[in-house]
Amino acid sequence: MNYIVVGCGHIGAELAYNLFKKGHKVSVIDRSPAAFNNLPLDFRGRTVEGEGLEREVLYRAGIEQADGLVAVTSSDAVNAVVAHVAKVVYGIENIAVRNYEPRQRPILEAFGLQLVNASSWGAQRLEELLYNADMHTVFSAGNGEVEIYEFTVPASCAECPINDFIPDQNCIPVSITRSGRAILPDRDTRVRAGDVVNVSATMEGIRELCKKLNEKQEGTVCLF
Repeated sequence: MNYIVVGCGHIGAELAYNLFKKGHKVSVIDRSPAAFNNLPLDFRGRTVEGEGLEREVLYRAGIEQADGLVAVTSSDAVNAVVAHVAKVVYGIENIAVRNYEPRQRPILEAFGLQLVNASSWGAQRLEELLYNADMHTVFSAGNGEVEIYEFTVPASCAECPINDFIPDQNCIPVSITRSGRAILPDRDTRVRAGDVVNVSATMEGIRELCKKLNEKQEGTVCLF
């Protein structure tokens, strides 16, 4: 596959290198030649100096043959316009952009773009780690608004219907793994001590779940 990465800061360089190591053809665009020093020495993709908004620069990067484009500059406006041009003018459907400043998210969302805000996602993840180390995040959607969490059922919840501790709102049971075999539970499914449960939840839902588990397990402090 042919990919273009616009912006060769630390995120862009790491992404470009990861794509290259997986066997893809990668072109990296940055207006500063010094930015390409962020790339590892064994990177063998194409580096293109120039503004990602310029047609000639995009041509040199291979925009006409590109299967996907990622815009990860420090300018949300540049990321939005580059991605919009790639989608509308060149028909590229596989596009993702970096949201550098959280307050500028509406700009990117107005273009209907898939975006990632490292600050928002990272802050939420760090908050989760502070709250309860036993509740692990295994998948994050969007910028962390909805995530899939994993936890092990404590002895205090053994033989309880999962409905006893799963909140009615903002939290949905996804799977229960027992002795290496996973099942799709309903809210009447009874759990056993040691079962591994996955739930899809918002931050509000996981707080309530942790509260309910804490009520059943004395001596466990839950900070959610």
